[in-house]
Amino acid sequence: MYDIEKAKKRLKLEDPEIAFLLGVRGKSDVAFQKWRKKPGSIPSTYERKFKGLPSRFPYKNDDSTSDPKFRFIDLFAGIGGMRLPFQARGGECVFTAEWDRQAQISYASNFGEFPQKKGDITSFSAGEIRDHDVLLAGFPCQTFSQAGRKAGLLDTRGTMFFEIQRILAHNEPSAFLLENVKQLKGHDKGRTLETIMAILNGDSAPDIPSGVPMSDEAREALGTKLNYNADFRIFRARDFGLPQNRERIYIVGFHRDKVSGADQKDLVKEMFSRIFAAREEGYARRTFGEILETKSEQTGPYVISEKLWTGHRRRKERHLANGNGFGYSLFDEGSEYCNTISARYYKDGSEILVDQKGHIRPRKLTPREAARIQGFPENFHISSVSAAQAYKQFGNSVAVPVIDAIARQMLPILGVTTREHSGLWQT
Repeated sequence: MYDIEKAKKRLKLEDPEIAFLLGVRGKSDVAFQKWRKKPGSIPSTYERKFKGLPSRFPYKNDDSTSDPKFRFIDLFAGIGGMRLPFQARGGECVFTAEWDRQAQISYASNFGEFPQKKGDITSFSAGEIRDHDVLLAGFPCQTFSQAGRKAGLLDTRGTMFFEIQRILAHNEPSAFLLENVKQLKGHDKGRTLETIMAILNGDSAPDIPSGVPMSDEAREALGTKLNYNADFRIFRARDFGLPQNRERIYIVGFHRDKVSGADQKDLVKEMFSRIFAAREEGYARRTFGEILETKSEQTGPYVISEKLWTGHRRRKERHLANGNGFGYSLFDEGSEYCNTISARYYKDGSEILVDQKGHIRPRKLTPREAARIQGFPENFHISSVSAAQAYKQFGNSVAVPVIDAIARQMLPILGVTTREHSGLWQT
């Protein structure tokens, strides 16, 4: 069961890559040598991870057969939620960057690519990136979110936007798609988003104080005015067939010198209107009850403890006494949709607890259910990391059908005739 050589042969990997998927730190060659000699010496932690290795990479591009209609890059890639629809519609991902180690493991387990080699976006130059048509980036949102400190663009995480700006300035792809939390629109009374849009549209070059941390190349690129026609729209996942009330802001831009009609003032705005009008086409609506697992062996491990349940009820009672509705939220098989899953879901699951009829305590979502409410396909591999990490990753990810709906309207503007997916993110 824990045969390293069989795993290498099956996945066509070498020792360092298998070690990465297993989370082995330090000198993996020493550990592997020991495990090969004495298979019984493998620690229990790695036994579980060995069981979690994928049987294959479900979304690995086969270079020998691929005939890409366009090329794209995947920045702040997370676990690949933005990549899935663009790859499904005929695109080839030629560059990936993601800094979180656990997200890198999930990404590698599905796409067979190891983004830790270019994990830190500040560590590579724009010249290292292959030519591409579309830039995708779900850039860090904590600085704009309700859960974050709301420090904005000049926070260390907020300055990641300027790493995107330097790549756009140097590589000039035909188009880009950026995703962030809805709160970006109202941050600093709207001034943060206004600044971002002015930069993307080439209305101004940013003037950022010298003490704000960013890569040297990003600092140098600040004086470059971009040449895009960009606009934004807030979409709700529930409007695209998902049983989750998740609102996010999406920013799309087209290069004025590379895309026909990109000078049209309302080009992007009209594209967003088409997306909204066609939001239910091709996306079978699923209720919250329809995504729930029903077997006790699947759900049993996720029943919350008596201590946690008591704490939840006390906090809710305290909030009610203070006149607000904060606290845990219960949903069941009759619910149409649930709250937005967040990156902190692994802590206590309070925003989405499943009410179990006949049981004293509710449960958290299973990792597979968390994947479903974000629209990830059933064969998306989620077993290479712990449940806690899976919750964090899906909470940080995108609603896949919304990205697909944008790709469906965005790519024809680039002159790309896309192939229709066949229910990729439906069961």
